[in-house]
Amino acid sequence: MYKLSQKLADVIHHDHQLLPVLNRFGIRLGFGDQSVEDVCKSLGINAQFLIEILNTYHDPDYFPRERFLDFPLPMIVDYLKKTHLYYYTYYIPEIENQLNELIASAKGENNLPLLTRFYHKFKQELHEHLQYEDKFTFPYVIELHTMQNSGNLPASSGSLPQKSIIEFEEAHSDVDSKLLDLKNIIIKYLQAGYDDNKCNTLLTTLFNFEDDLRDHARIEDKIMVPKVQQIEKLLSKS
Repeated sequence: MYKLSQKLADVIHHDHQLLPVLNRFGIRLGFGDQSVEDVCKSLGINAQFLIEILNTYHDPDYFPRERFLDFPLPMIVDYLKKTHLYYYTYYIPEIENQLNELIASAKGENNLPLLTRFYHKFKQELHEHLQYEDKFTFPYVIELHTMQNSGNLPASSGSLPQKSIIEFEEAHSDVDSKLLDLKNIIIKYLQAGYDDNKCNTLLTTLFNFEDDLRDHARIEDKIMVPKVQQIEKLLSKS
């Protein structure tokens, strides 16, 4: 597990796939030999939150639920929103570029149009999923947090927001299954006549994206949702 006293450069050397996570916190390269804690102090970042996120993304078996529950909801939501932005600005365009390069490399008869159709289904599903959370779920979470912390409790349960966090979560689309379909078409059914290296590059990006989505979902489902449910319960009793 990474520690606050470690040099941040050593963390990156050990697991370079954490670079995008650092970017979501506004950390850019060029920090010299500073420790994780020192970099956080210089940028006004909650160091404990960062180190827990880094360890969660680094080790699939590590998930300190009780520690995460201590962090305020706005901090969690801010990180989730920045993750969405990273998906919009990097992963989705990068997957599309790599897919187009793979298609352009194909010679003769192939079934790449099938792959393209599945990609567009996945992209649409993912966009709907992210936009729903950005437009409805996250504002709802912040509204409840503000209501609890301002002391302006509703006069009655009828004054509470009409939805619950569970209803928002049930509205999620099944992005994971679409991504699995996309990978399986490549792995199991792709026909000959394509560039191996371009295909491997695309698959690697898809697997990395799948890992990122899984960690993102864990933070939402295991941390954000229980915290919001607790607030909902408290407000309903006020």
